[in-house]
Amino acid sequence: MRAVLLVNPKATTTSERSRDVLVRALRSQVDLSVRYTRRRGHATDLAREATEEGVDLVVTLGGDGTVNEVVNGLMTAEPPTIRTGGTRAERLPALATVPGGSTNVFARALGLPREWPEGTSMILEGLRLGRSRTIGLGQADERYFTFCAGFGIDAAVIHRVEQARRRGRVSTPALYLRSAVSQYFVGSDRRHPAIRLERPGEAAEDELGTVIIQNTAPWTYLGEREVNPNPEASFDLGLDVLAMRQLRVASTTRTVTEFFSRTPDPRGRQVLRLHDVGEFTLLASRPQAFQLDGDYLGEREKVRFASIPAALRVIC
Repeated sequence: MRAVLLVNPKATTTSERSRDVLVRALRSQVDLSVRYTRRRGHATDLAREATEEGVDLVVTLGGDGTVNEVVNGLMTAEPPTIRTGGTRAERLPALATVPGGSTNVFARALGLPREWPEGTSMILEGLRLGRSRTIGLGQADERYFTFCAGFGIDAAVIHRVEQARRRGRVSTPALYLRSAVSQYFVGSDRRHPAIRLERPGEAAEDELGTVIIQNTAPWTYLGEREVNPNPEASFDLGLDVLAMRQLRVASTTRTVTEFFSRTPDPRGRQVLRLHDVGEFTLLASRPQAFQLDGDYLGEREKVRFASIPAALRVIC
């Protein structure tokens, strides 16, 4: 089996020594080459090249941002003509994700341990046993995502955290909480909800304050704690949506508190939830912060979302 390991050298929880251990472990089972990312978006190019070279497996070492880039490279590549028949997912390389970031939502949602040594051991076992599964992805306009998207406050919070990290701050649950409180009270126009959700064949939903989209559960983690606005979201179904119509302090606090419950079930007049949705469009009367898989992508006034079923094989 030919494999490529794509390494983000800035991965927050690994070192050069640990990368050497990982490479030796993988080479015990596959014919491995190692390639390093050098800039944002580089992992997409490397994954596309690996696919077109006909490799059987792409392994990532990095965080959720690296995984997102690799997935976009795989999904936009043209598999070599020697790989014919079967589904597109069967013609693409399989994906294995070694946790190397600070949160690793995608890997943990697949059932992998949080730490890279245990995650590597589970991936090696999966390779030995031929264990894999095929998962669905989300798509926002032309870009794919693996576990979540956000339009509004959550994306603005991610932007604040990214700015703080560029100033040298360490990504911690406390940093996210402080950023969320600051964005809610200072950075948001809570009195004038700007977002509209449209679905084919359904009445539009107006005056939404912020929208969370999930392709699986949980949405994210705060340390070891799952954060779960849409607990029924699944890689095997369409997209799940939670939107808050108004951002009043009492109702917002009640809804967000429910995200952290052991049996989350956010409800109420100010909450819109949609389960297993195939496609929808978000439109805004003023630009809104936008994120995919925890990466801030700027502001948008319109984004079309779609579920892409059975899109990719993963080792887990």
